[in-house]
Amino acid sequence: MIAVLVIIMSFVLLAYRSFIQRIIKEKNAQHEAEVQHQKKLVLENIKAQESERKRIAVMIHDDIGNRLNILSLWLNNMDTKGDELIKKNITTQMSSLIDSARSISHSLYPVNLESVGLVLYIEELIANLSGRINISMNVSPKFQKKEIFIEVQLYRIIQEFTTNVLKHSEASRVWIYIKDNNTNLAVVISDNGQSFEYDEVKKGMGIKNIESRIKSMNAAHKWKNVLNEGSRLIIKIPYNNEFSNQNSIN
Repeated sequence: MIAVLVIIMSFVLLAYRSFIQRIIKEKNAQHEAEVQHQKKLVLENIKAQESERKRIAVMIHDDIGNRLNILSLWLNNMDTKGDELIKKNITTQMSSLIDSARSISHSLYPVNLESVGLVLYIEELIANLSGRINISMNVSPKFQKKEIFIEVQLYRIIQEFTTNVLKHSEASRVWIYIKDNNTNLAVVISDNGQSFEYDEVKKGMGIKNIESRIKSMNAAHKWKNVLNEGSRLIIKIPYNNEFSNQNSIN
């Protein structure tokens, strides 16, 4: 009887263990499915936003911008009969409107990025900010053009990072490194400013926007911040989805 009871108890324990393992496996699968669903929602949301931004930006750039240029040319050819001061004022305002239209278009969506490429577009951003902060960029010779969605997200992240630096960090330098190899694309952005406590600012729109865009690329990332010494953001975008289940770099 004792031997029979031992055998029965062993079968019960094995069955219970198998049941628990199956429940854990199902919960893990359910969790993974939920994570993938959330990633898909983030990706679809960002793609929808970018599509709408692109539509508006192209409209401003191609329609309103061109109309202002034509109006400016017409104004320059108009006979003002001595009213040079009026003509000069109108021309100045027209030029300002054209610059504003371009700036709005550029901030909504990098319209020319697809034809120009990520590196040259970042160099344009650096040139535009050169009067406010010193930014340097180092790009791997192996860097190859990526799909437009990836390049737009990286440009937006760099743009958001530098905007936050200018607003909050009191930094004098920003460094951008882009390294391309056979396994992943690594992007490192850092500054020498005051930095920040991640837990205190992670809910801010700037950090949220950056991390949402990182997630949409199925990339891994890590913040390395030292108060009063600077911030660093490391991003790794895999070529074979090796980071698909990770949110950050170990």
